Amino acid sequence: MAIPKRTRKKTVRARARKGVLGAPVDGGFDAVKDYFHYEIDRKDLIKQTKTFVKKNFNKTQAKYILACPEYKFAFSHYAATAFWYNTGQQVTERSEYWKQSLIARLSELVDTGKTLHHEKVLEAKETPTVVSLSPQQRLQNKISNTIMQDLLNLEDEWIEGEKASINVYDLFRKHGLSGSAAQPVRQVVEGWLLDYEDAYHKRCEQAVEGYSHLKRPELNRRIKECQAMLEDLDRIKAAKKATRKVNKTPSLEKQVSKVKYKKEDNEFKIVSINPAQIVGKTHLLCFNTKTRKLIEYKTESTDGFVISGTTIKNINSESRAWTLRKPMDILPSALSSTPKQFETLVKQITTKPSTPNGRINEDTILLRVLK
Repeated sequence: MAIPKRTRKKTVRARARKGVLGAPVDGGFDAVKDYFHYEIDRKDLIKQTKTFVKKNFNKTQAKYILACPEYKFAFSHYAATAFWYNTGQQVTERSEYWKQSLIARLSELVDTGKTLHHEKVLEAKETPTVVSLSPQQRLQNKISNTIMQDLLNLEDEWIEGEKASINVYDLFRKHGLSGSAAQPVRQVVEGWLLDYEDAYHKRCEQAVEGYSHLKRPELNRRIKECQAMLEDLDRIKAAKKATRKVNKTPSLEKQVSKVKYKKEDNEFKIVSINPAQIVGKTHLLCFNTKTRKLIEYKTESTDGFVISGTTIKNINSESRAWTLRKPMDILPSALSSTPKQFETLVKQITTKPSTPNGRINEDTILLRVLK
């Protein structure tokens, strides 16, 4: 009888775990936090944070918090903290610190979510064939689907080590967003800036540890990127004020009917106010985009400025003009400064002032009236 050959039993190698299941919980809380920062996609970040909300807030609070847009739950450090407690890991001083921070952040969403929830309830009561969104909800949806996605994509690129940047001013124009959309964007960018500055200046141990993988030049670059985005948001806010409608009388319409001016300049990211706002005022700032001259007009006339054709009348001898070598260093401050602050600002200009003639042309941006 033939003796059968012995066969070796085949073993199947276990597949490496990925995603949330692959979190290195044995390495401690910080290891999980770093893992979430690099390896977990946005969908799972949101899922872990929402699960934490359901477990740590009462039903009413959770209902309001979860009514907020999903980008509010997509921050990796907070999602890692949520995962740590969702899965019952060992509580440590470090994990407890981040848990309290997460609870505080989520608690801030209750009031916002309450408004959004009530709007959704009212919407649900309407006829199914009629979809009516409030202006606030339509704006929130538009922000979430456009500029917030751009910011999240930028954050993903930074996490992957890319030296990416975005132009917030251009993106607002691309998406058709107005100045009312600036505040939610500002909150996100200011949060980034605070974290990067705390890490760069070593003001917060958690920030230093959280961004220990970044070298100081990269931290500094991201700080400047955040500052540039905030400056763009200031310009967008100024543009909203500049384009505000003015109640015109027939005499005003007649005065400004022949005025030729530049409504917007993309290079310097500035827009003109309505020329009707100039009539009767006593202090005006203009900028000629071709000659790069910042022009300050003043008048002591009790009638204020009067516009005749393409010329501003009643200007006095205190009116001045400066050629700007670096306009972007001066214009943002000029748009928001008080008259006293403007006097301090122009002392930084090294070019010799000249006397303006009061004429407005196709290259002139009507920046703002100070008085």
